[in-house]
Amino acid sequence: MASGFFALLDDIASLMDDVAVMAKVSTKKTAGILGDDLAVNAEKASGFVSSRELPVLWAITKGSFLNKLIILPIAFLLSAFVPIAVTIILVIGGLYLSYEGAEKIFHYFSKHKESHEAVDLSETVDKEAVLALEKQKIKSAIVTDFILSVEIVIIALGTVMDQPISVQIMVVSIVAILATVGVYGIVAMIVRLDDLGLRLINFNDRDESFTDTIGNFLVWVLPKIVKGLSFVGTIALVLVAGGIFTHNVPFLHHLLDTWPSFIRDFLMGLVIGFVVLGIVMLIKKLFKKE
Repeated sequence: MASGFFALLDDIASLMDDVAVMAKVSTKKTAGILGDDLAVNAEKASGFVSSRELPVLWAITKGSFLNKLIILPIAFLLSAFVPIAVTIILVIGGLYLSYEGAEKIFHYFSKHKESHEAVDLSETVDKEAVLALEKQKIKSAIVTDFILSVEIVIIALGTVMDQPISVQIMVVSIVAILATVGVYGIVAMIVRLDDLGLRLINFNDRDESFTDTIGNFLVWVLPKIVKGLSFVGTIALVLVAGGIFTHNVPFLHHLLDTWPSFIRDFLMGLVIGFVVLGIVMLIKKLFKKE
């Protein structure tokens, strides 16, 4: 009986080791989405008065967990009963990712400047108006998180489709939890950088002190970090999309197979992304004419 118990423990340990390895691989596959998720949420969680940043971010985090609770069971049911649907959703997600990446690159090179209206709640004196604006921004962030969460879960699920459903559940659930905790934990640190900088600046009355230098640097570097994350996230989006196409679309699987994989995936994602972008822009023009 004891030998059977220890054999069971050994099987569980072996299973958990496999789960840990596959979770690591799945997390790497979703890195592009996580980078974009991080940049998007860092932008959406900023613009509030200092005392409201963390409560707002916590509200968004709870919404993100709720999104995962909705998405995960549906994804596992599809994997168990309609596995082809996971591949179809994965390719559709790849089209969306490549389109998003191509759109960002197109806007950057065409010097297209989108006007983002900053929400400065500190200038709003009406408490009800403050709460309304806050709820609106939280709702927008949670909706965006839902779309990105679908992509994260499906990509993670796509890496373990050949595994038993129990392993799929553990691996994808771990990736989903790590994605939420990791992304919003980092966002919390990022949005508080400027507040930390101001505290250091006001730490003493001396001008040009060491704390003033560090504080001014933190205030200056915050928007640079958000922009940098956006850039890295865009490149990663295209790479992830290209990887989805090369691994899940048969006639693309052996295309440029002698090239380094990251170059092949980037070019694949970029070309398909601009094709989708062109189709979307054409449809928009046709509807405008009508």
